[in-house]
Amino acid sequence: MNKVCVLGAGSTNYGKLKEDIIEIALTASVEAIKSAGISPKDIGAGYISNVFGIADKQVHMAPVIMSNLGISHVPGLTIESACGSGSVMFREAYANVAAGFYDCVLAVGVEKVTHTGTAQSTTLFSYCSDFFYEGGNGASFPGLFASIARYYMTKYKADEEDLAYVAVKNHDNGLLNPKAHMRKRITIQDVINSPVVASPLKLLDCCPFSDGASAVILCNEEFAKKSNRPYIEVIGSGRGGSPASVQGREDISTIPSTVIAAKQAYKMAGITPEDVDFAEVHDCFTIAEIIDVEDLGFFPKGKAAKEIREGATSRKGRIPINPSGGLKSKGHPIGATGIGQVAEVYDQLTGKAGERTINDAKIALTHNFGATGASAAVHLFKKVE
Repeated sequence: MNKVCVLGAGSTNYGKLKEDIIEIALTASVEAIKSAGISPKDIGAGYISNVFGIADKQVHMAPVIMSNLGISHVPGLTIESACGSGSVMFREAYANVAAGFYDCVLAVGVEKVTHTGTAQSTTLFSYCSDFFYEGGNGASFPGLFASIARYYMTKYKADEEDLAYVAVKNHDNGLLNPKAHMRKRITIQDVINSPVVASPLKLLDCCPFSDGASAVILCNEEFAKKSNRPYIEVIGSGRGGSPASVQGREDISTIPSTVIAAKQAYKMAGITPEDVDFAEVHDCFTIAEIIDVEDLGFFPKGKAAKEIREGATSRKGRIPINPSGGLKSKGHPIGATGIGQVAEVYDQLTGKAGERTINDAKIALTHNFGATGASAAVHLFKKVE
């Protein structure tokens, strides 16, 4: 296989945006193209991740984006995998460059949903569940993750303050990210005293609905070297699956798809979790980050809550988690989230992350899943000296 590199990255602000979905996607795409020092004519294919384009009256999105970039002849593919769409799409783009089909491709994730209102947004999100067993019977994602949280807390003697520490840490990180949706410092008591959404989850345990887009340029090593621009190397890629509904799992304190994807990625890269310097993980709810960092091998099962309390996952901790602010603070435009994680890694490893830079980082991980973890992808990246 060809070595695959990330040559450039771009993102819009995450939050409530006025522009339409194509304008948002184009803004991130043009920024990534400029970052890579290329022109649209260098792009051999376009990969788009999106879930609710229909909410902005635009499906079959890839050809529209390619046309607006002036490369209508370039093939485009739109991919949906619920909240994990961005990382699943990135994997497809990666595989096509690795296989030699293309020298350089554009990967852009985009979502616009805030204009539909909370009730409609929540309904749309429920379609990403196993609707026959879950969404169609009133089990929203806050309710499903609340069940997971209650089970985890009972099994491992954790409490609501443990969840709150995740939110506080990610909001502290998000304050340093100028493109984050929720740039607001919060305290443990703020989280505990915020309105209950689905016990034990409070409002500040939950990520926001966000609009936004992120884009990256992937290419083979030869193309990257000729560019004379900074780039990073993709060294590991893995995908996994879980039973679609929570009730179909033997142990809901773990997400099987994450474990499977992580093992594949570590094996491909020839490294272990101890070699990772920081990670961007899928913290749609605070309990998700606690489970993620265990499933990814950073902490033994049942031990992450204590480690997070003691600062192990802070920016200066043993394994910094979500220096971007994560879904919790940076935001969660679901089609863009996985690519936004890659954009953060690119910025971190090429010296463009500003105040939130993780010093001396050389290897980074991204983890993104769909729904309650029915699908997941994990990728590993290495700084090129």
